[in-house]
Amino acid sequence: MASGEMSVASAVAIAGAIPAPDTRKGASLSIVVPTYNEVSNVRLLAERINEALTGLSFEIVFVDDDSTDGTRDELFRLAGSNPAIRVIQRIGRRGLATAVIEGILSTTSDYVVVIDADLQHDETIIPDMVAALRSGDHDLVVGSRYVMGGGIGEWSAGRARVSSVATQIAKLAISTDLSDPMSGFFGITRTAFDAAVRNLSGQGYKILVDICASSPTTLRVKEVPYVFKNRVHGDSKLDSLVIWEYLLLIADKFVGHIVPVRFLSFIAIGSLGVLVHMAILSALIGLTDTRFWLSQAVAASGAMVFNFFMNNILTYRDQRIRGLLPLMKGLASFIAVCSIGALANVGIADYLFSDFRYGWISAGLAGILVGAVWNYATTSVLTWRSR
Repeated sequence: MASGEMSVASAVAIAGAIPAPDTRKGASLSIVVPTYNEVSNVRLLAERINEALTGLSFEIVFVDDDSTDGTRDELFRLAGSNPAIRVIQRIGRRGLATAVIEGILSTTSDYVVVIDADLQHDETIIPDMVAALRSGDHDLVVGSRYVMGGGIGEWSAGRARVSSVATQIAKLAISTDLSDPMSGFFGITRTAFDAAVRNLSGQGYKILVDICASSPTTLRVKEVPYVFKNRVHGDSKLDSLVIWEYLLLIADKFVGHIVPVRFLSFIAIGSLGVLVHMAILSALIGLTDTRFWLSQAVAASGAMVFNFFMNNILTYRDQRIRGLLPLMKGLASFIAVCSIGALANVGIADYLFSDFRYGWISAGLAGILVGAVWNYATTSVLTWRSR
């Protein structure tokens, strides 16, 4: 049986498990759920949301980042039996923030609630969130772990400390008074989202921080307490690289209107590449009899390899190249582009130094800047083009 097809009996059985809300007057509320490999959770979440919102007109929009565990097929089955459930499948791009943005943009509702698919948020507070939005007194309602009545559940001391530090950093970038800006569980009015959407960076996982920092006005906020639950099914999508993405988001809110935050990441990794270059060169010169030109060539190649893999992991995490053959092709294109950039670096610097009598420092920095801009712009198109 093809994906999305089912027998009448199956459809009736599923429809009986998750009754479709009354949509005859059109839903004024959309629940947006980003998903990636949550096959064991999505049906249960849909059932819980339906139970929590009994009597309300709503739709659920699942935005799936091309899951590999069968989540998409499960979502198609849900949508095939329930007209209030829609599925957006994204191919070639990934990221919670951009998934949420696309999900909200696909709706026409006056109010939108964002909730994770991992069942760690408390869907029973959604009616209170919606009521606060409909009152007209609030633009944003946040499910908060840090107001009275809320809690972080069974988090380790280390995770609690990281969350606390991240919260303090977030408050540097936003004017909104929030106890839990790191929350991924919130509701927002269409008017407030539309005012902020064109300024959103879509970087990383913390879309709430992005919205608050991108809003042209200070949002009127209410926080509703809930206790964070433990994950039962599936694997957490959070890893150490999330910290890097979060720092890039904060940087983007401060300087993104001046210079792309990806470029800053690219430059930072390039700076580390210089250290790698010098370390390899020092080792070859000091420990072997290798000629200088060969040592320099090996060091430059090693730095390029380092830069490629670090950029693949950090700068272009959402477009990461995977698989041995694609990685080798990507590395080859990166080295080819950066080799041209190195020639441009030397040529520009020599031209400014010899013909325009620039100081060696100014000429050298100009060459580095030209090479860096060339490498970034060209590799973003040839090496990490949208896949």
